Amino acid sequence: MFCNGAPADAAVLGAALVNYGHFTSLQVRGGCAQGWALHLERLQQGTRALFDAVLDEAQLLGWLRQALECCGVQDASVRITVFSRAFDFRQPLRPVPVDVLVGIGAPAGVSAEARAVLPVDYQRAQPELKHVGTFPLFQQRRLAMRAGFDDVLFIDAGGRVSEGSTWNVAFLDGDTVVWPQASALRGTAQQLLVAGLERLGRAPSWREVRLAALADFSGAVACNATGLWPLARIGDQGFTRSEALLECLRQALAQTPWQPL
Repeated sequence: MFCNGAPADAAVLGAALVNYGHFTSLQVRGGCAQGWALHLERLQQGTRALFDAVLDEAQLLGWLRQALECCGVQDASVRITVFSRAFDFRQPLRPVPVDVLVGIGAPAGVSAEARAVLPVDYQRAQPELKHVGTFPLFQQRRLAMRAGFDDVLFIDAGGRVSEGSTWNVAFLDGDTVVWPQASALRGTAQQLLVAGLERLGRAPSWREVRLAALADFSGAVACNATGLWPLARIGDQGFTRSEALLECLRQALAQTPWQPL
């Protein structure tokens, strides 16, 4: 782990334990990434919202390159966290400099095995931000797994599908890819898929997807920065064409090249 370009020590990591910050996660292959501009946009959005500050994007990219070089890797899982060692929760309006923590881990992917997810009534706090308040996400996933499912899908107070624990979901209606319209974190993978579908001439649809109407769809696929995977069922509702949707979305994702960092 590296903070502002230097190896992170115990003092830095202790400050990062304060539950106030935001992050983005991405996969790097051969020193390249998909959708780097989207990750920068997310980091800028979170920094403005939490600290009223702006990141130096060139400096941040330099720190990321340096971290990869120091670790001697070209393939990696990367997490970039923005926080502030000077932040004081007793004076949250006080202007503070921001710090950037870059974590380098082993490259990751997801299994293409179909999964079953449990719908639960839950809405993330400030869902538009990828903030560090992840405890309820992991706890909801844990409870779903205790109930015999693989993961959890959130349903808002209006009965609408919003997002998974750490992923977005797409549905198949005939030949149309449908994204749920509700408050949720719009993942970088989802944004790349939307753009890719449009390039393929298959503009997706955005509309409210209610739990009671899942039978209207024949397929469902989850996505995040680690990849895509099909959903066999949501609760008791099964899907027969999730594999077909998965192949469609793989083609869409391939429309965005991996670009050197």
